[in-house]
Formats: sequence, C-alpha cells, structure tokens
Amino acid sequence: MKRFLQVVCVVLLCGFYLAGLGCTVSTRTVDADEKVIYDEGYHFSDKKSIVNDMVSSLLAKPPLSAATDRPVVIVYGIANRTDEHISTSGISDDIRQALIASGKVRFINETQRGNIAKEADYQHGGQVAAETRIKLAKQIGAKFMLTGTLRSMEKKEPKQARLKKKVLQYYSLNLELTDIETGIIEWADSTEVIREASKPFIGW
Repeated sequence: MKRFLQVVCVVLLCGFYLAGLGCTVSTRTVDADEKVIYDEGYHFSDKKSIVNDMVSSLLAKPPLSAATDRPVVIVYGIANRTDEHISTSGISDDIRQALIASGKVRFINETQRGNIAKEADYQHGGQVAAETRIKLAKQIGAKFMLTGTLRSMEKKEPKQARLKKKVLQYYSLNLELTDIETGIIEWADSTEVIREASKPFIGW
C-alpha cells in the first residue's frame, strides 16, 4: 500500500509539473518580416502586405509614374468600415513614409498645421530676428489628395454536425488619388486579404 501511495504521489507531482510548464508565460522577439498569424483576423503582417501593394501600384501607374516635379500630396485618411478596431492611420502613415523614401512624392504635414501656424506666429511676434524668421504665405499647396476605405466581411459555414467550423475573413482596402484642382480621380486601386480558419467547437 505504501509503495502504491508513493507511485501515486510521483504521478501527481509529475502532472502538476507538466501543468505548470503549460501555464508559464513565454516570449520571443518576432522579425518584422516574419508572417505570424494566430487566427483569421487582421494582423500586423497584413498591414505590411497591404502597404507594399498600394505603394507599388501608386509608383507604377499615372499620374505619379509620369510626374517629374515630385508632386505634393495630402493624406485625408483611410475610413475604417470594418467591425474591428484597426488603426488605419498606421496604414496611411506607412504608405506616406514609403512614398517619401521613393523620392517621387512630397507630402503636406497636415497633422502639424496647428503647430506650424503657432511657430509662424511666434517668429513674427517680435521675439525672432528679422533675418532668420520665416516668410509668410510661402507654404505649398497640395496637388493631390489621398483617401481610402478599409472594409471587411466574414462568412461562416452553415450549422452542421461537425467537430470544427470554418470561418472565411475578407478584407479590402480601396485607395484613391484625387486631383484637388479638377476633382478628378487620377488613380484608384484595391488590395485584398482573404483568410480561412478552422475552429474546434470546444477549445480554450
């Protein structure tokens, strides 16, 4: 009996030890180029793919591909028409950064207009030497306006007797480049992310 109890205790201790290993938290550094997907939802790697597609299209097609004067663009944001909390400003920021790095486009810093005006007022308020202060009314107007919409759609398998259910998640980003003077859309394109996931009916 004593021997049996010892065996039981050893088995229980091993079980608790293994359970503890399963409950420990582990972390690792993920490379920005590594594609890490945990479910069918939107992931950071999707943003990278979306940005690359849109930047390539913008630079390869008119009007930017034919421009020789580095036209000025202003970004008026990407509307989020999904049911998820997705930072679309992160998408537009990355697109702008890539286009600036290409040397083909310049951008209006629309988010800092208030601070720019504040600094201009300060320089012309009598505190800055006349030979070093900026000239007023010298800002450059934008030629194009970049806007877009992010949409999503989810499709689930009909209810049937099965161990797993499948979910199809669809994301679509549409961008437009509009000539501000004429109001004409000079460029438009879209890119998609489609992902299918199988989920067990019983799980964590």
